Amino acid sequence: MIEATGMTLDLLGELGLKAFLKTSGGRGMHVVVPVDRRQSWDCINEFARGVTGRLAAEAPERIVAKMGPKNRVGKIFVDYLRNQRGASTVAAYSVRARPGLPVSVPISRNELEQIAGADQWNIQNLHERLQKQPDDPWSDYASTRQTISARLRKLLNASS
Repeated sequence: MIEATGMTLDLLGELGLKAFLKTSGGRGMHVVVPVDRRQSWDCINEFARGVTGRLAAEAPERIVAKMGPKNRVGKIFVDYLRNQRGASTVAAYSVRARPGLPVSVPISRNELEQIAGADQWNIQNLHERLQKQPDDPWSDYASTRQTISARLRKLLNASS
């Protein structure tokens, strides 16, 4: 999961996009790329699917682009389906209705390699993280403006 998240961040960085990370409070990581509101659902879904396809093409031994447990035995599915109309995701700092009450927590890229799991913070230990965290890893989220342009989509698909 950490390796796939890092690969996703590297690809988005190559494309010139800034991404924000948060734990899911479950088993995975969420990579959030803020884009301007002019982008259509279809455009964003196509782009996200292209990112997954490119990662699977570059590392077929580790990443798959097709959902389903049979397809991902020993591999990671980078879930682009969170980017379609009606899909939901847990908000940052939400408590999950799971054993131990894990919490979805924003993290910085520098923290990615150090986390023990996407469910490591819960309602019992989140206060410790918040006390130790000097800066908000998402402090410039609201001011980040990005567009998924035709040129960017072409660049993504050129190497897949």
